[in-house]
Amino acid sequence: MKHGHELSFDDDGRPVLITRAAPAYEEQHRARVRKYLILMSWRIPALVAAAVAYGIWHNGLISLAILVVSIPLPWMAVLIANDRPPRKADEPRRYDGARRIPLFPTAERPAIESRVNPATNATPHSDGDAGDPGVPS
Repeated sequence: MKHGHELSFDDDGRPVLITRAAPAYEEQHRARVRKYLILMSWRIPALVAAAVAYGIWHNGLISLAILVVSIPLPWMAVLIANDRPPRKADEPRRYDGARRIPLFPTAERPAIESRVNPATNATPHSDGDAGDPGVPS
């Protein structure tokens, strides 16, 4: 068993990874920004290439094809930059279908719930609430 200084470095002098923790947030952010900038750096050259292609061949279809290819670049760059690292197989899944709130009202969960007035034991819009100032008599 190694003790002291030998424990934290391998034979080449590099630090030994002793945890399986995810990369730091700053490192992940830097990688995502780098991917975004690489993808977006192709946008302006594509527009310039479309203009140059039109100037050389006088063919609008080639220029249009280059422009069409460059249109989804910002969308793809944002999607790729906002994507998190892939989930590991041993990472827990936290979805609980039993606690899910239904999208549409059901008999167990009606859309409008009626309130019962404790004084008259009737609903607010029945004839028993004639003295209520909010309801005209």
